[in-house]
Amino acid sequence: MKNTTAGRRPNRGFHHLCIAALSATAALAGAAPAAAQAQTAAPQATPTAVARMPAADPVTEALRERIEALNAGGAVTIEGEALYATRSMAPIYAGNGYQPLWDRARLQSLIEVLKDIEDDGLRPQDYHFAPLQKLMQRPTLRPLEAANLDLLATDAYSLILYHLYFGKVDPVSLDPNWNFDTREIKDLDAPAFVRDAIVRNRIRSSVEAARPSHWMYQAGRESLAAYRHIAALGGWPRIPEGAAIKVGATDPRVPLLRKRLAITGDLPAAGGSSRPAAGAAEDLYDATLEAALKRAQRRYRLEPDGVLGPTTLRALNVPVEQRIGQLRVNLERGRQVLHEVKDGPLVVVDIAGFEVRYLVDRKRVWRTRAVVGQPFRETPVFKAMIDNIVINPTWTVPPGILAKDIMPSLKRNDRSVLARKKLSVIDRNGNKVNPAAIDFSRYSASNFPYMLRQDAGPGNALGVVKINFPNPHLVYLHDTPSKALFEENMRTFSSGCIRTERPLELAELLLNDATRWNRAGLDAAVATGETRTVRLAKKVPVLIIYWTADRDEDGGVVFKPDPYSRDARELAALDSPFRPGKRPKP
Repeated sequence: MKNTTAGRRPNRGFHHLCIAALSATAALAGAAPAAAQAQTAAPQATPTAVARMPAADPVTEALRERIEALNAGGAVTIEGEALYATRSMAPIYAGNGYQPLWDRARLQSLIEVLKDIEDDGLRPQDYHFAPLQKLMQRPTLRPLEAANLDLLATDAYSLILYHLYFGKVDPVSLDPNWNFDTREIKDLDAPAFVRDAIVRNRIRSSVEAARPSHWMYQAGRESLAAYRHIAALGGWPRIPEGAAIKVGATDPRVPLLRKRLAITGDLPAAGGSSRPAAGAAEDLYDATLEAALKRAQRRYRLEPDGVLGPTTLRALNVPVEQRIGQLRVNLERGRQVLHEVKDGPLVVVDIAGFEVRYLVDRKRVWRTRAVVGQPFRETPVFKAMIDNIVINPTWTVPPGILAKDIMPSLKRNDRSVLARKKLSVIDRNGNKVNPAAIDFSRYSASNFPYMLRQDAGPGNALGVVKINFPNPHLVYLHDTPSKALFEENMRTFSSGCIRTERPLELAELLLNDATRWNRAGLDAAVATGETRTVRLAKKVPVLIIYWTADRDEDGGVVFKPDPYSRDARELAALDSPFRPGKRPKP
């Protein structure tokens, strides 16, 4: 995949962007503009008649004047709200002779879409919802009001397409390292398509085509709709703090726990109900309730021990509004990255889920646990191409670890750090140097003239295999001698790279050579102890993403931790006014 856009919007007008989704609907392709279909023959004048100019339609003239103001660079505000799709307005309306595009049926379709996009995590008020309804409710409209209503509707519709197709928030504004490709679009007569979709009342079908087609996005919409329904019914009760509750115990908080687990479907899934079994005490924590709590713990990525302890209690007491925000943020992430999930092999690193997955044709065929970067040494979000695998790798200390972990000791001429980490000092010619002969106090990380390397073998930081994909962050997937860390729930222990459980299985999948590089062949190569680089016959893309809400195999909504505290900042950006930033203005 080429990375030529680095997350920027294509250098085309906004009208080219908003139509990308429309081109996915064959019914729209090739349709002639409505204006061309509505032409009628003018009456024939008699030889003695004097030609008369038709009276100008006042709404058409009002539209023309407002659009001319936009073209002149003027700010047009309607009912206190600014228009965003200013570049697309002129070609859309000019192709229709500046006649109004929206009748009552089309406006009603738009209102229904605006209500529906709440399940996309978007807010109707960001698309002129209130002023549209206000103008629509008036029994009669003056020409300028009718023109304003038409422009508001076109602007709202264009923004919806844009935000569903590309995402509302420019990801580069949140992460300057963002390098995912922008969704592809086709060079079509965008204004004609938009205009025709409106006139033919294809509002809903075109919006549906703009959404990511991946199952994860649809699952996210369904989850958000379910949790919005829970919120509308009043949410769930807060369970007071207290001693841990284990199966067989009685506790006055058990009825609240039962109700809480019933609301989110964990209790029905475990075969229970909101009422205790016949003849059982209401405050008894029984086996059915324990099974329901274990299911909830798995959904929150907690240890499923069936004990209501402080960590589980905190997860259960997160308000439904906060869970809704979490789902909304992840739908926005889906709009930004799910188009990268294409047919063929793909490796996905789920940072917040502490997991590595291998997909083929969009279906997961393998998964394993992972250890990712610490909160102050975050694993970055980016994409790359896996091109080689190193068996029995050496480890060269990267600049960041050198500056933070090694040089402070060496500056004090404390060479014991080299022995503890089994590091050799290598000069520019690749020769080992006796560290006792070096005055390390003379150097800093920026002018250090040596390389520190850990030889292959037992205890090497990279284990027995490293999976390489060139990137500026010096991040890769690798084995580790610290296997016990995979048993932790919050697996943020690395300096940015992704420590992978069962990496030889992934290496076998990536090499895809059943004859030479099956598991026996890989084990034999490891046993030699020799460092060897094996290139993939075909590069495989890897996506390193941050995903804090998901769907489990049994359909349960999964809420993961937010180890880098990104959700709140991204939710604030999602709820802020739309800003093109350095992108082409709409």
